[in-house]
Amino acid sequence: MTKLDGLRVDKYLWFARFFKTRSLATKRANGGRIRVNGIKIKKSSDPVRVGDILTFAQGNQIRVIRVLDLGTRRGSAQEAQNLYEDITPKEDADEAKSDKLLAKL
Repeated sequence: MTKLDGLRVDKYLWFARFFKTRSLATKRANGGRIRVNGIKIKKSSDPVRVGDILTFAQGNQIRVIRVLDLGTRRGSAQEAQNLYEDITPKEDADEAKSDKLLAKL
């Protein structure tokens, strides 16, 4: 089995379980709503590689992740967590949590 050099961004985000379906990830990527290493991508077929930094919206939160592995399938949640490192700035994560709490009140 050979190690992949790159993987389509929509497929990677689906493998890593950031989107429920691959078509949702494809729509987000084609809409120019994902950045790879700070550059907006234009197509869902644009590749991501190990070490890339992805920035995208997920719900009401902006996520920033570092690609650690590309994966070969959409596996369990535990497998998905091994594909990336969450480097979202802490204040953004805390702000999103407090916004959710306030919305429930």
